[in-house]
Amino acid sequence: MEDIVKVVGEKIRNFRKERGLSQEELAHQASLHNTYIGQLERGEKNATIESLLKITNALGITLEELFRNTQTGPKANSLEISQIITLLEDSSRKDQRTILGLLELLVNWKSSD
Repeated sequence: MEDIVKVVGEKIRNFRKERGLSQEELAHQASLHNTYIGQLERGEKNATIESLLKITNALGITLEELFRNTQTGPKANSLEISQIITLLEDSSRKDQRTILGLLELLVNWKSSD
């Protein structure tokens, strides 16, 4: 359970930073305390559904977007993979294919060392 709290907190942080918001600004827009936002982002607090709804509304995302790719356990994506997916979700198909090609080149180059 602790893993999901940390993953959700990291996703909140990523969405907040993507929107150029400070913790204080997000807290104000969500009508929550800024220390609570910090605790959520660090995975120290388990948020209520009501708080998550306030946060997602303030971020302009849905609860589904927040919880997308948050599974934990052996088959879960690493946090880095989740961050990459979040960054690429709004890119065009063409840009996604270009970035995939670059990643494949990097992985092949790295594995040839």
